[in-house]
Amino acid sequence: MPGFDSIARIGYGAMVLEGYYGGIEDAQGVEVLRHAIERGAMIDSADAYGGGHNEELVAKAVQGRREKAFIATKFGIVFDEGETGNAIETGWGFSLNINGSTEYARKSLDASLRRLGCDYVDLYYLHYPDPKVDIEESVGAMAHEVEAGKVRHIGLSNVTAEQVRRAHAVHPVRAVQYEYSLWRREAERELLPTLRELGVALVAWSPLGAGFLAGAADAPPEGDFRNNNPRFTGDNLQANRDRFAPLREIAESLDITPAQLALAWLLHQGEDIYAIPGSRKIERIDENAKAENIKLPEDVLKKIDALAPVGITKGATLV
Repeated sequence: MPGFDSIARIGYGAMVLEGYYGGIEDAQGVEVLRHAIERGAMIDSADAYGGGHNEELVAKAVQGRREKAFIATKFGIVFDEGETGNAIETGWGFSLNINGSTEYARKSLDASLRRLGCDYVDLYYLHYPDPKVDIEESVGAMAHEVEAGKVRHIGLSNVTAEQVRRAHAVHPVRAVQYEYSLWRREAERELLPTLRELGVALVAWSPLGAGFLAGAADAPPEGDFRNNNPRFTGDNLQANRDRFAPLREIAESLDITPAQLALAWLLHQGEDIYAIPGSRKIERIDENAKAENIKLPEDVLKKIDALAPVGITKGATLV
């Protein structure tokens, strides 16, 4: 079975299969997942994606090939109306209810394992820290599941450097998932240095800026999840188009796609960086995977740093 250190650094974010960026048939989603698994990609899911449906798709994809798959899933977002949670603001025009309690962690994992058709997950994340539950409690419950053999590695998502330290003191944290890309580099300020001090990997979600860095810089169609993102709305979108246009020119000069440039840059930030772009098309998975072998010249890296420093993107979010 693949271990964390042996998986491809370009993984696969399965959230995209739930219609947030356009519809897709289940059969196609399963085919895409199987292709990603064969490429050695970490499959990133969550119980809240599609209200459990995403994990059911993963179950179909890994049937008969569980030993080849590295499955990551998450808990904490309350998606069942019968459950309670504590609200957090996202900056995307809606709030989320979060439950990081011991009882909810254990119940959620058992439900995820049933949907996944597995007796363990390779990486289990706390999706967001619960504002009214100490992170030590949440991680303690997850550590119990490691001892029970249901979880191989513990992860955190959307956390601060201080929360990572507190959690790591309870049980070793293997990975932290956080938004990190050329249009959101804030992780470099405090979070990434802390992770490196503790020996924790960073898994970048939305490494292509929700498709913006892949060249999809048009206004999202009606019903697209990105319409909640302030970076895609109003004057912000045009400002971001103008600011990031030079990156597309760099990609063209290197004969690579804008997506490959963005992913290659991300991996150049350190061997402890992983990325989980999502796509509904097999050819995009192959395109993204090639970024792992792209070597960017030092002068190009310096130029990119100058063009896309921390904070350049217009339209901030809270998470």
